[in-house]
Amino acid sequence: MANCRVRWGGRRATTMLSFPLMDTTAPTARRGVQVNAANEHSGEQIELSVVMPCLNESATLGACIKQAQETLKRQGIRGEVVIADNGSTDGSQKIAADLGARVVAVEKRGYGAALQGGIAASRGEFVLMGDADESYDFTQLGAFVSKLREGYDLVMGNRFRGGILPGAMPASHRYLGNPVLTAIGRLFFKSSIGDFHCGLRAFRKDAIERLHLRTMGMEFASEMVVKSTLFGLRMAEIPTTLAPDGRDRPPHLRTWRDGWRHLRFLLLYSPRWLFLYPGFLLMLLGGGVVCWLLPGRRYIDEVGFDVGTMVFAAAIIIAGYQAVTFAVFGKVFAITAGLLPEDERFRRLFRVVTLEKGLLIGALLAAGGAAIFVLAALDWRARGFGPLDPARTLRAVIPGTILLTVGFQTILSSFFLSVLGMDKQ
Repeated sequence: MANCRVRWGGRRATTMLSFPLMDTTAPTARRGVQVNAANEHSGEQIELSVVMPCLNESATLGACIKQAQETLKRQGIRGEVVIADNGSTDGSQKIAADLGARVVAVEKRGYGAALQGGIAASRGEFVLMGDADESYDFTQLGAFVSKLREGYDLVMGNRFRGGILPGAMPASHRYLGNPVLTAIGRLFFKSSIGDFHCGLRAFRKDAIERLHLRTMGMEFASEMVVKSTLFGLRMAEIPTTLAPDGRDRPPHLRTWRDGWRHLRFLLLYSPRWLFLYPGFLLMLLGGGVVCWLLPGRRYIDEVGFDVGTMVFAAAIIIAGYQAVTFAVFGKVFAITAGLLPEDERFRRLFRVVTLEKGLLIGALLAAGGAAIFVLAALDWRARGFGPLDPARTLRAVIPGTILLTVGFQTILSSFFLSVLGMDKQ
């Protein structure tokens, strides 16, 4: 548990923020946040909470808060501004409190951690999150609210459709990082979102809470889009303008570190692309080479390939099969832990492929490999247990090794899968 202090209107209350955050039924206790009832504005219905993560943003924070507050007032939206402070030492908390914003002190460091703390403490039906560096235009919040009122669960800003002003985004982010990571996300998860990393977005608080988002760093932006897609939330996009930030210091974003964290999240959340497809490719490649070399030595131009190549091909087959089983393990674990939604096709598959059938298939494969070894031993005996021709012997031993290894892997994997799915049996 991490202690969080919530301050607004000059008063302070203590909250407890737990990570990963879990959903409960009480509005003020959602995601592990407990707010002192004495500090709640009883009877006041908040429609929109504008949440801004903050870490030493004194140069720009005040302007962002004023812009959001003035827009809320001008458009007649009942709202609040929540500053999720992540340990500022430059007086940002006082600036926010003096302007009437609620300050949530989140001790757990990280962009995602700060936003989770701010979202948990927010009291609005809708939440709009945006950076406090003057790069986003909070006068657009009305357009986001309109989409949410139409029934959308997540409304994303799209900087590539709305416009990126000169100096607002480094070329490496504009032409490489953001487009490539977004393209990977769209491919892996069949998402319709065209800008995974836009920092200005709005959503229904209860819908996002049901996703149980848990990443603490910059990859929180990707996690929200990915899980919203996987769990079938209604999503829309709004063109958003990105301006150069007004801070007098470098941004918190670290290009390669945070880019890797986004890519790592996309890969880990897609066992199909991380394990399954590469595994099948390795198995096909290795199997093709073994079959090609079974009759004897082969040549491509003047380069000869023989049993040495078969050994490497066998290793590729086994590694590929291991990757495929990891894909299945990852999928079952993710569904069981609630990280991924239930998959009806997967459920039907496991109604057919039971533990007993897996054990039988594994035993047959292992028996096939053992039989090949026996035949090789009988052939050796027929030769008087004398010197062996490595090329001749290995052409029998290598396929036997593959079958024996894959058979035992299948048996062990069947037991492990049964353990992973035990609570659903």
